[in-house]
Amino acid sequence: QVQLVESGGGSVQAGDSLRLSCAASGIIFSRYVMGWFRQAPGKERAFVAAIDYSTYYADSVKGRFTISRDNAKNTVYLQMNSLKPEDTAVYYCAAGDPLRVRVGVQGSYAYWGQGTQVTVSS
Repeated sequence: QVQLVESGGGSVQAGDSLRLSCAASGIIFSRYVMGWFRQAPGKERAFVAAIDYSTYYADSVKGRFTISRDNAKNTVYLQMNSLKPEDTAVYYCAAGDPLRVRVGVQGSYAYWGQGTQVTVSS
């Protein structure tokens, strides 16, 4: 059974930092493309970042967010710096088969976590 469990969300002030973690089980983690998506209130889920042997970012977070992975711990991270109120959303971790996934396309990811809330106040 595949499980992706996010943690690290919370409520912060604009300009603060947070680090999200996503622990995976039930997959050969090192083989998967790992992604972060987010869904703000009233909006569709949107791509944030992804990592395989490279990293990929949405323009809105480039230079502020950093995705990384620790294959020994089966964990992917999202370091979020200089947070803005518009970063407020539920953040989801996703895992995709490298032969099938398109990094920015949520429908191409096979497995999803339950999400963690990030709230940034001004």
